[in-house]
Amino acid sequence: MGLLTIIRKLKQKEKEVRILMLYSLNIWDVGGQKSLRSYWRNYFESTDGLIWVVDSADRLRLQDCNKELHSLLLEERLAGATLLVFANKQDLPGAMKAEEIRDILGLEDIKTHHWRIVWCSAVTGENLLSGMDWLLADIASRVFTAE
Repeated sequence: MGLLTIIRKLKQKEKEVRILMLYSLNIWDVGGQKSLRSYWRNYFESTDGLIWVVDSADRLRLQDCNKELHSLLLEERLAGATLLVFANKQDLPGAMKAEEIRDILGLEDIKTHHWRIVWCSAVTGENLLSGMDWLLADIASRVFTAE
């Protein structure tokens, strides 16, 4: 359960999604499996924002996640893109807090992108709109100010 579940939950809450109606979004769920990572570059063109979904209950994958995220952010075509990290599965017992995930992912070291980590549950929908509101507001402040 990752970005696709989050997108479905947002669609269920369409009446609550005020800010999303102001923008046209193209959202690609490219998957995090190692076999799919080589295809990520096919989706970088004209990217203003990234949503990185982390399984808060899976400690073992976070170091790999750190490496992949920092490698991805070095891509020239993603320069300046806003980064939203969803610390998903907060509804599960033993899920790490967003602050712990922030530290493991080394988010404080990211100086080339605006970023925020938001705890959420794709199952319950908690905090999804909050994260999306921040992402869109940050993108809008960069894109519309630059023009």
